[in-house]
Amino acid sequence: MTELVVCLGTGKGTWIHVAKLISEQEWEKIFLITNDFGKEKFDVQKPHEFILVDPNKTVKELTEEVKTKITGKIAGTEVAINIISGTGKEHTAIIGALLKLGVGIRLVTYTGTDVQEV
Repeated sequence: MTELVVCLGTGKGTWIHVAKLISEQEWEKIFLITNDFGKEKFDVQKPHEFILVDPNKTVKELTEEVKTKITGKIAGTEVAINIISGTGKEHTAIIGALLKLGVGIRLVTYTGTDVQEV
């Protein structure tokens, strides 16, 4: 089974996609990278872990924050990642942090009927 890393931004319409992605597949672990608002408002029925970050930081600071907070939590050598939600800055920081950790990434999306690798 695969671990899932998701960017959970505050943009309208993307949370439904994230919720379907989570519910339609079995995941070994689910990491939701978000801010306090996302943690308060996003409802997840499966076991998960919120990785809280400050989106007001620079890309470099945000990358280091994600890297520090997720270090030691990923068991495998690669993760599935979804960045449909959030900003380009958040996406860059998450991908950068995972690559700095030496973790391979596979982009995944919910198609409306199932989860597929991009």
